[in-house]
Amino acid sequence: MSDSIIVGVTDADSSQRAVDWAAARARRGGEPLVLFSVVGGATGAVGEDDVLTAAVAATRARLEHQADLLRSTGVSCEVLVSHGNPVAELVEASKGATLLVIGGEKRGQGRRGQHGYRIAAGSHSPVVVVPLDAPTDGQGVVVGVDGSEVSDAAVAFAAAEAERFGDTLTIVSAWMPVAVPGDFGVYPDLYLTDLNAITQSAVDRVAETVGEAYPDLEVQTRVVEGDPAAAIADAAGSALLVVVGSHGRGAFARFLLGSVSEEVVSQVTTATAVVR
Repeated sequence: MSDSIIVGVTDADSSQRAVDWAAARARRGGEPLVLFSVVGGATGAVGEDDVLTAAVAATRARLEHQADLLRSTGVSCEVLVSHGNPVAELVEASKGATLLVIGGEKRGQGRRGQHGYRIAAGSHSPVVVVPLDAPTDGQGVVVGVDGSEVSDAAVAFAAAEAERFGDTLTIVSAWMPVAVPGDFGVYPDLYLTDLNAITQSAVDRVAETVGEAYPDLEVQTRVVEGDPAAAIADAAGSALLVVVGSHGRGAFARFLLGSVSEEVVSQVTTATAVVR
């Protein structure tokens, strides 16, 4: 599965939307597509082996039918079915992949939504989360930046995707004044103006770097005061793709998204890539 686009296929409503998005992306980039489904793991009950064997066979047959339809449209497509923990299996499958694409569930929609956050945080490749209501004719790529190394990786990914799509890249950053408890009063205008100028200068440097690497790419910038996740969600609109970085660190933190990236994934109705 090296250098393939892997799409996790489930019975969730958003799964077909994820397959459609991944197939369209595979056509643009020329990568092979892998339809990957995970049947539940064994619990050791009597007769369970037969149940798992039948479930794997039925799932593979369903995916092969779907793969045949995609092959007829010019997409190179393979099928893979395993059984076990969906998060662990998809994270393992992401090693060496170009992208991992999964359907997105809204916050609070049971274990599927929790699994999606853990997969996005733990994946070895960038993960694209595709909500059921993601636009089919979106335009432009939006990336959130905060000056971190993870942010740099997100920008590099977003710029490459924007060039591949032949579309505009919008670089978004947000600033907020220092939070002061109690009745602080009004912040000085000069302080607020300087915060905005510092952020704009940093974003302009990012845009300049992108322009040097992709001279034909149209790059726009957007700097606003407010919550970063809200700023990215507002800029997303009907974009083709939104890109954020994940700040998870260490063995446990790897399976946690940063607060901003989790908010973006849960709020935005556009396909959202999480890059570490």
